[in-house]
Amino acid sequence: MAYAAGVDVGSTQTKAVVIDEQGRIVGRALTMTGANVTRAAEEAFAIALADGDVREEEVEYVVGTGYGRYKVTFGNTQVTEISCHGRGAVHMFPNTRTVVDMGGQDTKAIRVSARGEIVDFCMNDKCAAGTGRFLGAASSALEIPLDQLGHTALRGERPVKISTTCTVFAESEVLSWLGKGKKIEDILLGVHQSIAGRSTGLAWRVGIEPEVTFTGGVAKNIAMIESLEKAMGMKVNVSDDSHYMGALGAALFALDHIFASRTPAATRGVTA
Repeated sequence: MAYAAGVDVGSTQTKAVVIDEQGRIVGRALTMTGANVTRAAEEAFAIALADGDVREEEVEYVVGTGYGRYKVTFGNTQVTEISCHGRGAVHMFPNTRTVVDMGGQDTKAIRVSARGEIVDFCMNDKCAAGTGRFLGAASSALEIPLDQLGHTALRGERPVKISTTCTVFAESEVLSWLGKGKKIEDILLGVHQSIAGRSTGLAWRVGIEPEVTFTGGVAKNIAMIESLEKAMGMKVNVSDDSHYMGALGAALFALDHIFASRTPAATRGVTA
């Protein structure tokens, strides 16, 4: 049994996935990227191998992706995160035609073909207002852990309107609403709806086609899922592995290389 791996080095977190020849995830890992990007990639890969009980020598090909993809020094090649998220989304949800990838520093809207090929894409161009970093600013201002933001926001009934388009001013606006006596849950619901609205605007620029699949770390936030569905007017696909979608796509590209390397030998055998 041969294995393939993908390592997605993001600005905030590094993800790694090991898959078997059927494209099934057998091992996964999530670590903080930190200052030493190469070490983060190596660490994530080692954890994913251990998680899948796979030896390093059993992995025939490794693809790096993400902003730090060239720092995956043990990898065989690199593929852009846009291509990897598209490929991973269609593998996990075959009817995917639109992908919204929301990460720590940017948000991407991607339109894909039935084979997971990129048809069109665009990225946020207004600071980081539609990204996980915006949520981080709200978390800091309200002193609420990041993993509790979604559940707190869902208790909101009268969302405030968040007008800033820059994360630098997000904390000030959040504190301003707090000073006006607004409830924390209403402020957070407003923050989530603001991000969802900007992300939907990006998606319209490439053309929203069902099905829509939500990828990236922010896909773990339940309030963001609901806000995105409301903004788009449709259900979105979310998986427990949505956070690993880029790494999964990278691993699938790695698997392509494994199969392609076998083809010439197989062909020579037949002709002989």
